[in-house]
Amino acid sequence: MTVLSRPQSLTSLLMGRLGDTLLWLLASLHVTALAVLALTLLSLSQANAAEQSITCAGKDLLIDMQKSDPARYDAILADAKKIPNGKGAFWKIEKAGVEPSWLLGTMHISDPRVLAMPNGAKEAFAKASTVIVESDEITSEKQAATSLLSKPELTMFLDGKSITDMLSKDDVAKLESGLKERGIPLNAVVKMKPWILSSFVALPACEFARKAKGASFLDMQLANDAVRDGKQLVGLETLLEQLTAISELPMSFHIQSLIEMLQMGDRMDDVMATMIDLYLAGDIGTIMPMMKNIDAKDDSQTQDGYAAFEQRIIDDRNHVMADGATPHLEQGNLFMAVGALHLPGDVGVIELLRAKGFTITAVQ
Repeated sequence: MTVLSRPQSLTSLLMGRLGDTLLWLLASLHVTALAVLALTLLSLSQANAAEQSITCAGKDLLIDMQKSDPARYDAILADAKKIPNGKGAFWKIEKAGVEPSWLLGTMHISDPRVLAMPNGAKEAFAKASTVIVESDEITSEKQAATSLLSKPELTMFLDGKSITDMLSKDDVAKLESGLKERGIPLNAVVKMKPWILSSFVALPACEFARKAKGASFLDMQLANDAVRDGKQLVGLETLLEQLTAISELPMSFHIQSLIEMLQMGDRMDDVMATMIDLYLAGDIGTIMPMMKNIDAKDDSQTQDGYAAFEQRIIDDRNHVMADGATPHLEQGNLFMAVGALHLPGDVGVIELLRAKGFTITAVQ
């Protein structure tokens, strides 16, 4: 394989078929059910994963893009500015007559920088009497996995097919290699649906290595801390509801996403690094424009994929989250933690809660 220079690699990344691939990276980071399944799969080969280095590679693509393609960089920032509530991962929720509540956008990863949370979030969590997360099932990995596997048609091929029947020999080899880096043998997951496998290869090997050593992703840590501290824990969705929403996207979308993700290989580390940098800077509203505009081609199938993803995985679930949280927010003194991608936008959780009479302001 020819080794490309850094500028050549970036050009390839920008001009390649990235749309569906990056959508799936977003899904992996913002759907609790996929994070739980990743933890469950580690038990298949935990020793191998635990031996790996936890050093994460990857460089911020936007820093490179600002120099190599300033027009595209400016277009991404311009799109981000149009998104309501795009700045800030931590928000204060107020309503007359009750104590303030707090809203934290999360990433479902165990990166220590993410686990540290923004300034003031730890104090708000400690004071809160009620904690809301996407699913309260995550306090027990075993029970969560049992729930997810109770409907095997959502995770497995039950008709005799396997993922290797749908990929070229070259892509099968790449899948096997990518899974091996994460401590997962291919033969253990060969019957799994492509949306499950995509969620595994989307996350860097260092993320799997951290989890193999016992690290929790942020939402799980908050849920467990809430139970430990005797707080009321509320879940807004079941894990099966989340997985069902993903499974309803077209199979062709899932297969193509997995193939493109395998073809990207280590370049996914750069995408992950970019997303984490945006999250830590509170530039949540820049994440989706970056994902959309980094793909230079005009492809109607990709655009259809974006539309389906945004509607089913983000917008529909935003309404579920806002509606489910409202009765508890009416009581005040609450800490709510959901995937950061659900916060911004015209139909984001923040705007939906404002429409219900709450005053919401960015803290950081």
